Parts: sequence; C-alpha cells; structure tokens
Amino acid sequence: MERRLFTFVLASSAFFVVYMGLRILFDVQPPPPANGDPAGVRPAAESLADADTPSDADDATAPEIADGAETADGAEATTDSDPLVAAEAADQTQAEDAEAVDRPGRQTWASLGSMAPDSPYFMMVTLTNRGGGIERIELTERNENGRLKYRRVDTRSGYMGYLAGQPASRIDGVAVNVVGQGTPAATAVAESGEIGLRVGDVVIAVAGTPVTTADEIDQALIDTEPGDEVTLEVIRGTSQNDSESDSDSSSDQTLVFKVTLTEHPLDLVRLASQGGPEQVPGNLSRLSCLLSLEKINRKSIPAGGSRINGMLDATAALWESEITPADEGDANQPAGDLRAVFRLPLSATDLDDASSGLEMQRGYTVRPGSYDIGLDVQIRNPGDSPQEVAYRLEGVNGMTLEGWWYSNKISPNWGGAAARDVVYKTPAMGHDLISGYAMLKQARNEPQSPNHVIFAPDGDDRSKQLSYIGVDAQYFTVAYVPGEGEAMNSFRRAVAGIVADPQVIPDDQERAVNVSFYVDSNVAQLGPGESLQEQLVLFAGPKRPELLANYGLDDTIYYGWFSWPAKLLAGVLHFMYSLIGNYAVAIVMLTVVVRGMMFPLSRKAAINAQKMQELAPEMKKIAEKYKDDMEGRLKAQRELQQRVGFNPMAGCLPMFLQLPIFIGLYRALSVDIELRQAAFASWTNWASNLAGPDMLAYWGDWLWEYLSGRGTGWLGPYFNILPVVVMGLFLMQQKMFMPPATDEQTEMTQKVMTYMTLVMGLFFFRVPAGLCIYFITSSLWGICERLIVKRTIPQGKHFDSAVLEGTAARSSSSSSLADRLRQQLAPEEPQAERPNKRKRPVITQKGGKKRR
Repeated sequence: MERRLFTFVLASSAFFVVYMGLRILFDVQPPPPANGDPAGVRPAAESLADADTPSDADDATAPEIADGAETADGAEATTDSDPLVAAEAADQTQAEDAEAVDRPGRQTWASLGSMAPDSPYFMMVTLTNRGGGIERIELTERNENGRLKYRRVDTRSGYMGYLAGQPASRIDGVAVNVVGQGTPAATAVAESGEIGLRVGDVVIAVAGTPVTTADEIDQALIDTEPGDEVTLEVIRGTSQNDSESDSDSSSDQTLVFKVTLTEHPLDLVRLASQGGPEQVPGNLSRLSCLLSLEKINRKSIPAGGSRINGMLDATAALWESEITPADEGDANQPAGDLRAVFRLPLSATDLDDASSGLEMQRGYTVRPGSYDIGLDVQIRNPGDSPQEVAYRLEGVNGMTLEGWWYSNKISPNWGGAAARDVVYKTPAMGHDLISGYAMLKQARNEPQSPNHVIFAPDGDDRSKQLSYIGVDAQYFTVAYVPGEGEAMNSFRRAVAGIVADPQVIPDDQERAVNVSFYVDSNVAQLGPGESLQEQLVLFAGPKRPELLANYGLDDTIYYGWFSWPAKLLAGVLHFMYSLIGNYAVAIVMLTVVVRGMMFPLSRKAAINAQKMQELAPEMKKIAEKYKDDMEGRLKAQRELQQRVGFNPMAGCLPMFLQLPIFIGLYRALSVDIELRQAAFASWTNWASNLAGPDMLAYWGDWLWEYLSGRGTGWLGPYFNILPVVVMGLFLMQQKMFMPPATDEQTEMTQKVMTYMTLVMGLFFFRVPAGLCIYFITSSLWGICERLIVKRTIPQGKHFDSAVLEGTAARSSSSSSLADRLRQQLAPEEPQAERPNKRKRPVITQKGGKKRR
C-alpha cells in the first residue's frame, strides 16, 4: 500500500512539473489584472457614518456605510466633459518634480514626487481636485543597484506609469490625465523627437493593439516584462485645450512613442477599482484622506449620513487647486519639498445656512527622503459673525492587499487579523488592532450599528489622546501621527468600519475587505476672520523597526508568541545575508548551523531509533503472546524497555527543540520587511518572494475553484513545487527510518501518519518559499545524518543477547494483572479427599469383625 501511495505522489508531482513546463513553453499566462476603469473617482461612496449625532453623547448606534452615487448637484463624480478637451498640457520642464493641471469646473489630477532612479523622493502621490483627496500613493525608493526597493509582488509584467486614463469621447482611445515625473510614460521618446506623454494626449494603441479603456492598456502589457520596449500611438492636438472645438480635429497629430517598461512600484494606496488580480467584489472605490464639515452652527451630520443635510458634499465637490514647490513664498519650508493646496469656498447657499459662508483649505507636502506626507487642515470664517464649526477627516482606504490569499498576518487578538486592519494607540487602551474581518462580521450581524466606535465625545480624556491611528497591512502601515507634540488630542470622536457592501463580499474573500476610519474634531467657536487649524503627518511606508521608531509606530510590528526566537533568527539571517548577499543561501546556512548545533541530540535520537529496530523482534513476540490483552502487552513492553535501558521518548527531544525554530522562522518571514521580495536567485523570476509561495506556474484558469480560489482555496491559483519537494522528503524519511510494524495496530498507525503527512501538505501548500527551503535543507540534513550514524554505529551490539533472552523469559513467565485477577475470580474446582495418615484403613473380615 505504501509503495503504491509513494509511487502515486511521485507520478503526480512529475505530471505537474511536466505540464506546467509545457504551459510556460507555449506561453500560457495568468489572466490580465482587472484594473477596472482607473478614470479618477468612481461615484463616491458614503463615508463611514457617524456613530451618533454631535448633540447626542450616547454613541450607542453606529450607522452603516451606504453607497451614494451622486454629487451634491446630482452629477456623477467623474470628469465633467471630454478629457481630450478638458485638461491643459502640463509643464514638462518643472524642475521640482511637481505637475498640475487646473481648470476650474473640471476634474484635474496632480502628482507630487518622482519615480526617476536619481530622484531623492521615496514616493509619488497622485491627487485630484474632486474632493481634494489622495487617489494613489506609490513607493519609489531605490536599492543600491537602482532597482525598486518595494515593488508589487502580484504581477511580473512591465509598467508604463499611472495615467488616470479615461475613455475619450470624440476619439476611440484613452485620455491621459496625469503623467508622473520619472515614469516610463514621462521619458518616452517619439519618432519625431518629442519627449514624454502629456496631459490631454489620447493613447489609441499599445504595441499595435487598439485600446479604448485603461483596462485594455493593462491587457496589452500583460505579456511584457520589465525592460521591454513597446510602442504607443498617441493623438496630440492644439484643439485639445479648446472645449468648443470637439469636432475640429484638423490640428491633431499622431505620434508614435517608444516606451521602455520598468517594474511595478508598490501602489501602497489605490482605488478599490484598481486592485488588479486581487480585486474583490463588494469593496467600494473611494479617495483617501477626504475632508468635510461635520458641524456648522446648529446643523451636523446626522446618524447614518455622510454629510450635513442640504449642504454641498465637500468630498465630491471640485476644489480649487494650486501646485507649487513649498519653498516658494514660504521661507520656513526646506528646499525640495513639494506642496499641493486645495481650497473650497462655501457660500451660505452651499451651506444651506444663514451664515456668511466658510472657506475650507487643505495642503499636502511631500518631502525628499521621507515616507511621510505633511497634512494641514484649515477652516476659516471669512464673515463678520461668529460660527460654531467642526470637521471630519477620513483615513486611507484601498490599501494594498499584498498577496492576502497566502499571507499570514499576526494579530494580538484571538479573532485574528485581515489583510487590512485599523490600528490605533491611546494611553487608555495602548496599542490596539481592529480586524477588518471582525468589522465585516459586525456589519453583517448588526446592520443598525455596523461600525466600531474607538472613542466617543463622552469618553475620558486619556482615551482621546491618539498617538497614531491608521490602516495596517502585513508589511506596511499608513497612519496619522502628530505633526507637533506627543499626541493628537484635538479629536472628540473616532470610528472605524468597512468601506464595502457587506452582503456582496464573497465568503472566501472576507479577509480582503476594504477598511478605513474617520475622526471628528472638537467643536470650535470661530470669530470673524478666525480659523480652525490642524497639522498632521501621514506616514505611508514599510514596517522597518528603525523607521517606525521615528514616528512612534513601533507597536505595529508584532511577532506574537515565540517573538524572541523570531527576532534572533531574523538577526542571524540579516548577518548571513550581509556576508552572502542572498537570503535563500542565508536560510540554508542558518539551517546547517542550527542542525549542526543539535547534532549531539540528533545522534542520540538516531541511536535510539537503531535500538528500537533491534528490539522489534522481541516486541513482536510480546505482541503475539498478549494478542488479546492490551494491558498485559503494554506492561511487558515497558518491562522490556526498562530492563535494557531504552527510553522511547528520547528521540522526540530534537523535534521539540526545533519547534521554536520553525515557528520563529515562520514569524520572521511573516513580519520582517527585509525578507519580503527577497528572491531565490537574481537570474530567475521563480520564487522571487521568499515570504510568499514560489508560484512556479499559474493554474487558476483550469483547476477547480474550490482548490485554486484566492481565499479559502486550499492550493491557491499557483502551482508551487517547493511544498511538493518537502512532502516527498518527509515521506522518504518515514519510509527509510520508521521501524517495521510489530502488529496490526502499529501498522495502522504508520499508515495514518503517512496520510496525515499528505493532508498537512495540502494545508501547507501556500507556505512561504523561505520556510520550504528550511524544511528541505533540514530534511536532507536529517537523511544524511541518519545514514552516517547508522554506518558508524555497530549493528546489533546495543543489547546483550543474554539480557534480551532473560528479559523475554521473565516476560513469558510473569503474569499480567489481568491474569492474576482472572485466577483470583475463577471458581475453585472440587478437590479429592486426602487420606488421613494417622488412621489406618478398616478391613472387614468374614463374620463381621473389623480389624485395622
């Protein structure tokens, strides 16, 4: 049976390897990312609803998140006119890496930062004047070799740059709304000599394939690789800036650009509609860090709403924008900072109030060599009468899912963590994590109060002193931290919740739900000309301990149990990596060092296994003798083992000692940002992320969804070869070194162990490739160690034959407790009467006389 099973496993593995090799050979690729339409902002969803009305301190109810699909004037929150004629050409010579297009009444985009290899900026932020929010944050820091330090791990195709593309109306193509500094699109060269795409251009073909949507551009690039050169056919015309000349295309010209693609930078924050292959149904697209009025005089956001009734929705309105370097006109800002300012004047009609109006302003500042964005909020009273004002500031949403279908994020709570969770810290609660999975369950089970209230207006002051609040992923965090001072104590309410339709999220994708939060400011009395101001910092970067310590975000790194071996192993791995330059080799070296240090114990375990094989014949004899007496069999086996000095548990000690090492390495791979994106080898794309599965080949397009689905699918959408090798080595070890079965029960136990190994292979099919390398190295070491020890130890010399025979004889002569009980309880047999030795027999003679 074992032979057939082992042959089946090897044959299946060989079939998968050959099949996947043929698929790669014949160019079978994964399906293209479903980016949807990254055309700015989809219809704005309702924000996280208020937990109560501002006049009610009871926070007993937290209304659900609704999907509002219209702006204040009833129009959808998209570009108001043809993108081809709606946007002005950007100034491509701006030396400060800032780009903006500002046409009042139309949606525009701007990017701060750069993706250029020699740029001092670590991020590129895409903003839009519709709502004045953040649409996208991309991390662009480079390694010493010039490659992106943090790239996307869910795609291997080439990257052209984010264009915020929208379908053009008068031409079949995709209108370009933003061109990031240093992106391949900005450095593309046309055959006629022009440099870079411009805002207002219309892309009509990519690599010879006509395109009409941004999703089709992604599909045209799905088969490319970083470094490939592709052609873009672009229409550019002078009539694009004249909204009245839609029908006049006589001045348009067709340009053919050659674009050299790069790796995908990690888009840490993006719209949910731009999730690519990890897009989850039910998650709503919404801009991040939106600002709105929460209270104006006697009016406030009602329970269950996202804006004040009758008032212009600031989160969907078109703000006035101004993009300038921060050092121009502001001597307090260091040179090199980039700044975007959005203003929204609100008249008495906009406010639906008898007041003289308000002016909302917010600014974003991107600094070189930094992972933070400076945020400043200002609500000014330009009138001549005092007003009572409070604002609502939302957090980020649409944070990267970062391979959520295989990742194992560690949570301090028993309920576990999702791919995205809300984290915060106050003196009253300390560091706390609110799981996205738990918030989704709450939204489904309690539709009348779906949100989680972090603190309410009637709470004590210690619960309102925020050290930070943000959205946390496995390796990255995006959080508000104080701009000045030790805590953010200007908020009276904080609420977390999902930005999704809880009934649409699939059951197998619940841990990928979109989450966010909002904070409400304290109510301020603004006199004429006075302002309510707040300065915050939005940290958006990797969870590197030394980096987080600068922002007070240390507690967002959590190792859980066995934290000390995890940190120790991570330190040893980093040291070995500094010597070798490859984390895969460093893991092999770490395994050799660990197993080498445990060699004395492993040798004793090998000797113990050899002793067990020598005792097998005697154990078999005992099993045959006490076939129907389990208690007697166990007693006789214990006596035999004690007599010869054999301890059956001695071989288990090395396994128990390896358990903290196994868990510690698993935790290190799940937490340490340096192990993310670490490649097996630089010359292959296989196993390019040791913190995730090796993903040899995609099989999600034909394998049963229950097995390959992202989420609860056992195997995942990729075939991984390393877990198969691990299971094969485990089975080989069992076959080579497991002692022969002495009875039917032992034989059945060994079969169950074999089956359990296969079942565990299914559960661990998506473990990180780095952990598989550890298992493979450890298994090969164990096999070699057993073979060497077996050859160096004399066979059959552990026990004296006389001792074994004497022990067996005593075992056969001794009776078990059951035997003794049966003898005591058995009925006594009638005994024959014994003759009395003192009395002589009586002999009867003739005549009736007796004599003795």
